This record gives sequence, C-alpha cells and structure tokens, in this order.
Amino acid sequence: MVSFQNKRDEHLLKKRNVPQEESLEDSDVDADFKAQNVTLEAILQNATSDNPVVQLSAVQAARKLLSSDRNPPIDDLIKSGILPILVKCLERDDNPSLQFEAAWALTNIASGTSAQTQAVVQSSDGPQCRDYVISLGVVKPLLSFINPSIPITFLRNVTWVIVNLCRNKDPPPPMETVQEILVDTVWALSYLTDGGNEQIQMVIDSGVVPFLVPLLSHQEVKVQTAALRAVGNIVTGTDEQTQVVLNCDVLSHFPNLLSHPKEKINKEAVWFLSNITAGNQQQVQAVIDAGLIPMIIHQLAKGDFGTQKEAAWAISNLTISGRKDQVEYLVQQNVIPPFCNLLSVKDSQVVQVVLDGLKNILIMAGDEASTIAEIIEECGGLEKIEVLQQHENEDIYKLAFEIIDQYFSGDDIDEDPSLIPEATQGGTYNFDPTANLQTKEFNF
Repeated sequence: MVSFQNKRDEHLLKKRNVPQEESLEDSDVDADFKAQNVTLEAILQNATSDNPVVQLSAVQAARKLLSSDRNPPIDDLIKSGILPILVKCLERDDNPSLQFEAAWALTNIASGTSAQTQAVVQSSDGPQCRDYVISLGVVKPLLSFINPSIPITFLRNVTWVIVNLCRNKDPPPPMETVQEILVDTVWALSYLTDGGNEQIQMVIDSGVVPFLVPLLSHQEVKVQTAALRAVGNIVTGTDEQTQVVLNCDVLSHFPNLLSHPKEKINKEAVWFLSNITAGNQQQVQAVIDAGLIPMIIHQLAKGDFGTQKEAAWAISNLTISGRKDQVEYLVQQNVIPPFCNLLSVKDSQVVQVVLDGLKNILIMAGDEASTIAEIIEECGGLEKIEVLQQHENEDIYKLAFEIIDQYFSGDDIDEDPSLIPEATQGGTYNFDPTANLQTKEFNF
C-alpha cells in the first residue's frame, strides 16, 4: 500500500497539467495552435512582443507545448533561448496572467531531467527571483539558524544561501534585507570568536578582521553592537591576536563609542579597552596615545554601574600591565577620586578590583607613595578603606588592612614642615589663612 506521503511526493513530481474544467478550451487552443503550425521561432518572437495579448498568447502556447503528455519539447524550448524571456515575464506585476503562464511553463521545464532543471536555475539566477524569494520572508527563518549551537556544516549551508541572496547588483537586494543579513552575519562571527583562542585564530585567518573593524562606526546601532562584541571577543585572546585588531586602527573608532548615547555601547567599549589594558605595555601605550584614558575615567565617574564596573577593570588592569610612567599618567588624569568612590558599592568583585588597583598604584609610586596616600585620604578613600577592614569578604578585609597598615599607619606619613604653624610666646599656634597650598605634583 502506498502511503499518503509517497502519493503526495509522486504527485509533486508530475508536471502540472491543465485543470479538468479547462480541458475543452485547451483542446481547442491546441488544435488551433497545430492548425496554424506555429513554430518555436514564432513563439520566441511573440513572447517578447510589446502587445500584451500577443505576448500572453505566445507564453501560453509555450506552456501548452510543455504540458503535453507525450514527449514535451523541453530541450527544444531550452535551446530556443526562451528561458530568460519566461523569467523576465515573472517581473510583470502588471500582468498576473502572464506571470502565471510563465511560472507554469518554468515549473514544467524544471520538472524534467536534472540538466533541464539546472537550465531553469541558471536562467533564474537573477535579481527578480532573488527578490521574489526575499519577499516570501525567507530571510528571517534563515537567520534564525545562526546561533552558538549551530553545527559548522549546517552554518556553511546557511551562509551559502545567504550569500546567494546578496548576489546581483543590478539592482542590488533591498537595503533592509542587506542590513538584516549584515547584523546576523556579524553576530555569527561573535559566536565563533566566543569559543576560545583556536576559533579566534580561525576567524583571524579568514581575513575578515579588516572588514569587521570599520563596522564599529556603522550608522546602524545593531551593526555597531554586533561588531563591537565580535572584535571584543577577539581581544580576549592572546596578545598576538589582540595586536591583529589594533593593527586595523581599531582605537580610532572608540572616542565615538565611548561617547555614544546608548549605555550598552559605552559598556561594551570599555569592556573592549579593559582587555587592551590587560595586554602588553605597547598595547597599554596605544590606549594612552589614542587619548582614551580620560574618557575611561569619565565613564568610571559618570557611567551607569555596569559601565563603571568595566572601567574599574580597565584601570586596575593598567596598574598591573603598565610601566611606571604609564601608571603615573593614570594618576595625573585624576583617576583616584572616582576610583575610590566605588569602594562603597555592594559588589564585592568591584571593591576588590579597586583595592587591587589602589595597592598597585601605591607600590608603583615608591617614594611618592605618601603623595598618593594624601590624595586617597582627601577624596574620602581612606575612610572607605577603614570601613572595609570589617568586610565579610576575607580577601577584601585583608587587602584593606594591608593598605592601611603599610601606607596610613601614621608613622610612615611625614608631615610637611612648611605646614607646621609657628608657636607663639604663649605656647599657642598661629595659622596663616592666606598661606597658598600648592597643588600636589608628583613624579613616580
């Protein structure tokens, strides 16, 4: 017994003949057609006629030949060159009957041998069929397949289809379709680069990075977001992999990203930079030379908490990776007050990152540590560190105790003799309210 599915498949393989109720009319037309001895050349010529009636009659005649039960002249019609004409007829939105007959004829040709089907495919490989497929809503389902769990072989197939949807430039695909495909393609790259250094290297070896970096300044926020995540994932790799991105002048895009009206872009941008400041000293210097440190500090002070957290990492990483002069530059940009402000947040990880950064700055300062300690005290940082000695997190209270013990124990802080008031004869002290207190300057 043949199953319903098999019967259905058999039916689909058959040529689409004329519905029963039209059979008498078709017989009459076929008889007229044979009586007139219309040649393929005549069909071909009339199919391009400017007269809609003549054109429709010719395409219909071609369809009826192809609908013949016995030996339809498929190869003869293909050789005649009618396929491109039939495909062109599909564009005629003003003539649905012509579109219908052309589509019917093409379907009958495509249902022939594999070579005949291929001829239809080659003739239809143009913008009209592409746009027709796009209009049916194929793009969204295709793009839904692009996710972190997609098998690589299936991803290749999906990519191949998407590439074909972007072919032909006369005219190009609809702009909204290109935009949609671009966003999801870049997200696909971000998924690939989120799988460890080997996959990062695979993406780098593909040569896509120089094309990916300029998308950071794309006018569409969705494209920027996807590109930022993709390049951000790449710089989580080795210093060599990070350098590939830096060599594409990536940092020139970051002034705009750090001042972008969308907080999410700010956060991802600072996250990216935190991985650069975790690199080697040349990479740290690249961030400094690009003028991005003041912008990171601004986000540390004024950004939303998620962005402040990433900024804290960026600063702390620099205190670990940077040279003495690079850390000194950081302090000169007045990083300590906003850095210390984060010591009172509830996020233990942030507090520990800040304490680590402050301790690194104090260590790097060497003989100038007392100057750093004064800045920390004056901005309220010391008071916050003292409170942290009672923190429930063991690492935090130990770190707070070490900083207090080493840099704020009292004995280690030398008083400035010029600030000690003069004693009067009565044993009291005179303070000069007009004395100018110099702004602190230091060199590590």
